[in-house]
Amino acid sequence: MSPSVWFSKQRLASTVILLAVFMTNLDLWIVNVALPAMGSSFASSGRAASLGSLSWVLNAYAIVLAALLVVAGRLGDRIGQRPVFLTGVSVFTLASLACALAPDLGPLVAARALQAAGAAAQLPTSLALLLASVPAEHRTRATRNWAAVGGLAAAAGPVAGGLLVQVDWRWVFVINVPIGIATVAAGLRVLPSTARREQGPMPDLTGALLITLAIAALSGGLVQAPDWGWLDARSVTLFALALVSAGVFVRRSLQHAHPLFELPLLRLPQFGAASTGTFVFGIAFAIMLLSNVLWCQEIWHWSALRTGVAMVPGPALVPVVTLLTARAAQRLGHGPLVTTGGLLFAAAMLWRTCFASVDADYWRDLLPSQVLGGVGVGLTLGTLVAAGVSSLPGHRAATGSALVNSVRQMSATVGVALLVAIVGTHVGPAQRQDFRAAWLVAAALSVAAAVVGVRITRTATRTRGATALAPAPATPLTEPR
Repeated sequence: MSPSVWFSKQRLASTVILLAVFMTNLDLWIVNVALPAMGSSFASSGRAASLGSLSWVLNAYAIVLAALLVVAGRLGDRIGQRPVFLTGVSVFTLASLACALAPDLGPLVAARALQAAGAAAQLPTSLALLLASVPAEHRTRATRNWAAVGGLAAAAGPVAGGLLVQVDWRWVFVINVPIGIATVAAGLRVLPSTARREQGPMPDLTGALLITLAIAALSGGLVQAPDWGWLDARSVTLFALALVSAGVFVRRSLQHAHPLFELPLLRLPQFGAASTGTFVFGIAFAIMLLSNVLWCQEIWHWSALRTGVAMVPGPALVPVVTLLTARAAQRLGHGPLVTTGGLLFAAAMLWRTCFASVDADYWRDLLPSQVLGGVGVGLTLGTLVAAGVSSLPGHRAATGSALVNSVRQMSATVGVALLVAIVGTHVGPAQRQDFRAAWLVAAALSVAAAVVGVRITRTATRTRGATALAPAPATPLTEPR
């Protein structure tokens, strides 16, 4: 094969992988914007589907993705990244078609869960395939491109979702079908075959079922309790089921030879702090994202397209801020950036609490909050992940990264469920004070993330001091039994 043909094949392989990653990342933003339109479409007795029911369109995806990321990543190591990636794209594409054809909310939620299974197979394997598709000297740039795709999807998602909903909300999912088909067709020809890197047993699949049950029960309890009553037997049963399932999961993870999540990693001070910060900030972020969509469409009665355009400044700022502050993170450390970002995001939520009105005023209300929030997310979210993963021993970096990404998905589920619990299942102008309460909760969680940033700074300072005094190598984390 001539060098020019080989170079073209490499570029095509990289394009195929990045296109698939873009499609999966885009899903978060466009589905949020389309949610009110789905509720109107599935109206029964002249009344749109409740927010509590619609929340499962988001939560089913996040829960399944959180539970299967580690499993799919390990499967890619066992049988090869290429087949797992292509299977994931195929499942995601077929599930997208099923979402578009869903006759009612129940089948849509089921299809969303299947979509998440495809995304779980695709996301962990995509970076490995991308690095195998380019020469060694281009791998740093390839990694940056892979990370930048998420930012590009965040900036394009709200507008794309708004445009597609103008036609029909089902086009939010239809758009994935030709992209998925093209990705699989091209991928079969150009994607490299990677070596199988692991022959050991799969992680604990029972643990995956337990964590899925725990998060689903907690979300169900939060969503339904306002209607059923917090002390209703059904609500209490769901919360008890969540508690018991989580307890069994933790115990099983600590005892199992190959757990789904290596929970002892959380005992490492900086990794544990960063994971906690990721969880609390992720809840605040999920509250902000969905509440803004609902406020624009249900309170201000804006179209999905106008809502999408209005939401662009926040997500568009995230990759810009992340890029511009990369050197600051190296010079100052991760902690100060997390603290600053958490406080800015809290200020964004407090701004909405003070200035939000049922009379639409984008320039006074939403835009300043979007700018503050976008800078806050850019400083905080990626920095927390980097702070956690960089503190791990080299042989645990991939495992820790999978755990942090699963924590992010869990926090999104809790955030959506918590917003529903505060605002109620039917949204209208009467709930404006409930929205303010939700933004105050998000502000408090953001302040908690800022405090985590202080903890990370102190931990890093102690670690540097200990290293200076006793530069002997640290004892590596014990391998799982």
